Amino acid sequence: MAAAGSFFFGSGRSAHADSSAVLPKPAVDLPAGDLKPGETRTAVLAGGCFWCVEAVYQQLKGVDKVTSGYAGGAKETANYEAVCNGDTGHAESVQITYDPAKISYGQLLRVFFAVIDPTTKNAQGPDHGTQYRSAIFYETDEQKKVAEAYIKQLTDAHSFDRPIVTTVEALKPGTFYPAEFYHQNYAACNPNNPYIRAEAVPKVEKVRKKFPEQLKGAPDTQPAGKP
Repeated sequence: MAAAGSFFFGSGRSAHADSSAVLPKPAVDLPAGDLKPGETRTAVLAGGCFWCVEAVYQQLKGVDKVTSGYAGGAKETANYEAVCNGDTGHAESVQITYDPAKISYGQLLRVFFAVIDPTTKNAQGPDHGTQYRSAIFYETDEQKKVAEAYIKQLTDAHSFDRPIVTTVEALKPGTFYPAEFYHQNYAACNPNNPYIRAEAVPKVEKVRKKFPEQLKGAPDTQPAGKP
């Protein structure tokens, strides 16, 4: 078992890894604003299996915590058994707690679109169903503005060869529901799981290759939020 937040994945590459160009930096972003020391914000994103998305964001500088969970449905059915049926309205999601002075909301979205396939509806890789849809759950109007602007920017730039179908959905306060404890930090704790090696490892490695400046331990280059 690997330590929390550490990835001893070895060289497990798969056909899912690719060499596509790095996506453009967001032209519209959230400013850090006037922050108190240690002040954090949250972002909620859904990009298929939450094990994989969690592993991607745990390695980024400025990310304090990543929690796997469910968004888009009711509290009563926010459990793995129910969500797996695909009829609760939930999406497997992650809640990212981050320091906006070190990484911006737009930068989180840039990484998100780099590791998922935003052109497949209700599916990511081998996982199919509404619970595996790609979605940005915005908590404020400002987050919605940044998300919609970035999707338009990627569309105008023809960054993908098919239309982006990632949804932008409102998330009311308190309606992100953490998943069961055994789902938390799953990839780091189960590095030899065949699914983790086939699906999570390529995403983690892609981020390390495409965004080395945003990895924990990398030197600071410019303030968060600057395009």
